[in-house]
Amino acid sequence: MTTPVQIPAQRQEPPGHQGWMEPVPDCGEETYRGSGRLAGKKALITGADSGIGRAVAIAYAREGADVAIAYLNEDADAEATAALVEEAGQRSLLLPGDLAEPGLAAELVQRTVDELGGLDVLVCNAAYQMAHESIAEVSDEEWDRTFDVNIGAMFRLVKAALPHLREGSAIIGSSSVNSDAPNPTLAPYAATKAAIANFCASLAQELGPRGIRVNSVAPGPVWTPLIPSSFPEEKVEGFGSDTPLGRAAQPAELAPAYVLLASDEASYMSGARVAVTGGRPIL
Repeated sequence: MTTPVQIPAQRQEPPGHQGWMEPVPDCGEETYRGSGRLAGKKALITGADSGIGRAVAIAYAREGADVAIAYLNEDADAEATAALVEEAGQRSLLLPGDLAEPGLAAELVQRTVDELGGLDVLVCNAAYQMAHESIAEVSDEEWDRTFDVNIGAMFRLVKAALPHLREGSAIIGSSSVNSDAPNPTLAPYAATKAAIANFCASLAQELGPRGIRVNSVAPGPVWTPLIPSSFPEEKVEGFGSDTPLGRAAQPAELAPAYVLLASDEASYMSGARVAVTGGRPIL
């Protein structure tokens, strides 16, 4: 059982940096133990510099996968993730860039294929959010950016990846408990997370005949750089304490769901939305 960690009030400017957080999130650096479940696979993970993306990158590498680490501009966080992938004996590839730029998706996929030798698992995890008390505070530019990064980029990445994905490949989207129970202060973000779950369900039906599985993971509150960089500091204090388990998740607690969905053990799992919410129901 994980002991609840008190999260104090704090604030960072977007996109946030993991090393500046108090406490620093646990991404499984000291705890995740692999068993070869992804041996030989090549994965592209967006938002892999920190938080859930870093935890997934660590877990995938320790399960035997090479990992392409896509991220915005948090070089120190991304380099730390790459070092952890390489310590596990796997190849890493650093891919900085803004997913809101329409041409980036194809570049990320092509570089992954060229430099890692293929693509078996696509994890669309990067996200943008900002909290507002009123929708009137959300600018048109912020609305568009939220959709471009969260769901538009996934659309473009999937299109670019499909020519390279073989039977047995997997696509995983990061949805959210907000897809089912939207927080009114996160209206644009919540809408994109519902779109991700819906998009994954559509893709699972389309791509099933090709043997490509598509699923989404719906996290509840998770202690990542997104939190102190998008909420007022007084809202960060005690983050996640209102869940039935009484605490926020650590990113390491999300990684096993992503490992399962990428592995051959999940060969009949497609079209699912896997809830990792600390007891908040998704039915």
